[in-house]
Amino acid sequence: MSQAVPTVLSVDPARALVDETFRVAVQNLPPGSPVTLHSLHRSEDEDFWEAFGHYVSDSGGTVSLAEDLSFGGTYTGKEAMGLLWSMRPVPGSREGLRLRKRNVCSPQLVNISVHSGHVEEGFGERVPLASTLAERWYLGPGVRRVEIREKGVRGTLFIPPGPGPFPGLMDMWGGGGGLIEYRSALLASHGYAALALEYFGADELESANVEFNYFETAFNIVSEHPQVIPDRVGIFGLSLGAIVTQYLASESSVIKPRCCVCVSGIHLYPRDESLRTFYQMMISNAHKVQVDKHNREIWRGMMLPLPEDRSQKLDLGKINCPVLLVNGLDDQNWPTVECAEDVAHMMRAAGKEHLLTRVEYPGTGHLIEPPYSPHFRATMFKKIHTQEKAILLWGGQTKPHSDAQEDSWNRILAFLQQHLFSSQNPRAKM
Repeated sequence: MSQAVPTVLSVDPARALVDETFRVAVQNLPPGSPVTLHSLHRSEDEDFWEAFGHYVSDSGGTVSLAEDLSFGGTYTGKEAMGLLWSMRPVPGSREGLRLRKRNVCSPQLVNISVHSGHVEEGFGERVPLASTLAERWYLGPGVRRVEIREKGVRGTLFIPPGPGPFPGLMDMWGGGGGLIEYRSALLASHGYAALALEYFGADELESANVEFNYFETAFNIVSEHPQVIPDRVGIFGLSLGAIVTQYLASESSVIKPRCCVCVSGIHLYPRDESLRTFYQMMISNAHKVQVDKHNREIWRGMMLPLPEDRSQKLDLGKINCPVLLVNGLDDQNWPTVECAEDVAHMMRAAGKEHLLTRVEYPGTGHLIEPPYSPHFRATMFKKIHTQEKAILLWGGQTKPHSDAQEDSWNRILAFLQQHLFSSQNPRAKM
């Protein structure tokens, strides 16, 4: 492409939180020129992720991702954030990758470039017309990161900037184990003192022996912190973390969460003092695991049909705080939608339906992350109950799953704003 003046590529803002939108624009192209916008990220695991879209410049020689259509690539249509949410491992990468931020004190760096023509591959061998770097942060300016190692509890507390006190959250991820900080850092960037709780190590089987008083102790560490409003502490859990959240909300006599957010969770768990029984249930139901034509494991059948015996599941009719359930209709890991319907029945029978909010998304899988995160339909997973590795099928299709991540995050933030910042809080009729 011959040009009299250099092509200009801009990203605004070039530095932003990961849940903020940006505007990508190209100027000084010849009118009607086919070009490809490409994004490239090198993960902390040294893997490369990319996305790209095909565009044609307008009569003024410009392309705007927010206003123009992509005619092909990893996404199509008018998608301002397509260069992020449609990212996938570059061809030839290892199987089953998942992109996760480990060091929240540094940004995700995304190189964005524009290339002549509609390119499908070989971006590394091509000289771009222009390129620029975008910084995507989970940790907002002024947020403090404080390691927690007290009373046997392990985690990281993120405290928003300012004098406080702030509403608090105990934040738990799922069965992959380890200390996952990035969602808590982002929540703190929105004004919540958020504890990223580690409740078992990534390479340990000790999770089976974690007793629920561990979580009660962790909750109290948050509520008793001098920069936390003690009666405005909620719980946020995904997958296994959502099971723990529902257990604490329904069974604990020690803590009283102000509200709970449960993403992709189930309530199939005998009321017990540790997670041991849950893992024994999974092992006994392992014969129900299915595999698809790519030999990826599908777990949702392990918990089906839902037991009629109430002793085999948590009694969510005992919950006395607002609860938000977020689920995908294509969850292939757990029967989350069936469980949500059962939870609604329990709460309705207990006269507590007013405390329940449900959102469900078509084409959406198990791993519902903060917005603009890539969609992971299947990834490598180390099964904590057997220590074996397998490719798990989580479900979802890229575009609807990504839309669900954006919409659900906005709903979650609105729910937390309503119940943790507001002086009014619905409780069950006692």
